[in-house]
Amino acid sequence: MRIFQILLIIVSILIVCAVMLQPQKQQDALSALSGGGSDLYNSKKSRGFEAFMERVTWVLGAIFFILSMILVYMSSH
Repeated sequence: MRIFQILLIIVSILIVCAVMLQPQKQQDALSALSGGGSDLYNSKKSRGFEAFMERVTWVLGAIFFILSMILVYMSSH
């Protein structure tokens, strides 16, 4: 059980780092005020570093979820 707790802490720190390393998406003031409706129609596919960091964040999030479920199961039994 202790190893899962340590792994969860490590994955949590890695998620924070991965989110902070992602490039910022610039939004103009009109888009922010209107709710970003124009973003629905001009969505671009991520490439390069941005796509890589997006995948890393998704994988770390999945690992975090799985480790959390394992710890909940272990603590209840």
